[in-house]
Amino acid sequence: MIKKCLFPAAGYGTRFLPATKATPKEMLPVLTKPLIQYGVEEAVEAGLTTMAIVTGRGKRAIEDHFDISYELEHQIKGTSKEPLLSEIRSLIDQCTFSYTRQVEMKGLGHAILTGETLIGNEPFAVILADDLCTSQNDSVLAQMIEVYEKYQCSIVAIEEVPMKDTNKYGVIAGNLVDGTKDTYRVTDMVEKPDPKDAPTNMAIIGRYILTPDIFDILRNTKPGKGGEIQITDALLEQAKQGKVIAFKFKGQRFDCGSVDGFVEATNYFYKKEG
Repeated sequence: MIKKCLFPAAGYGTRFLPATKATPKEMLPVLTKPLIQYGVEEAVEAGLTTMAIVTGRGKRAIEDHFDISYELEHQIKGTSKEPLLSEIRSLIDQCTFSYTRQVEMKGLGHAILTGETLIGNEPFAVILADDLCTSQNDSVLAQMIEVYEKYQCSIVAIEEVPMKDTNKYGVIAGNLVDGTKDTYRVTDMVEKPDPKDAPTNMAIIGRYILTPDIFDILRNTKPGKGGEIQITDALLEQAKQGKVIAFKFKGQRFDCGSVDGFVEATNYFYKKEG
């Protein structure tokens, strides 16, 4: 049973400077909701209510967002604005939020390892808030939990990307399992390969379910691409034992870490709610 969701939220968001100079990139709004709130809502929809958030310097706005603002609530009580806080208030009531800081930016793998103190010895989900996902039926994370319950090992969400873009992602190779069209047992993983070196065009996006042995593997993982500790390298160790499944999810993902993806997501949700 997976209960906890880890949000690595310590990065600088340099692609959105100067907006992210004093505002966490996870707090950038798509319409009226910050990116990280969409992620928490996805986790709740999948049945997870314990949110573990790895932050860094200048990220206090995230903690403040998932807290009660008595003064604000008092000001708008009884007005037409009061319902605007109902969604976030519901999340605060349903969930437990805990925080720890990543003191040095040493990559996604290091950020996940930093979250060990909040997770403990149990399987857990990971959501990268700047990958905003939406789907018609079950959320992407709910789909992945179903896959986890079947295979009881680490799960990564994948989608096909243009070959020219493989250098932006972790890329997997694998074999279809159990006669499925969307579930692969991973045989290889490469972090941000040049297109000519990429084993496939199946890219890992910002959704993971990880088994707790990943922490010991991360502790022993040497810095890789860009001098950072890569989660891809740690997952490859699990994959060598046949313990990583890649799942081609149903739904749509927006790369809100890029301006193009952020605008695309904003337009999509505006039309959807219009």
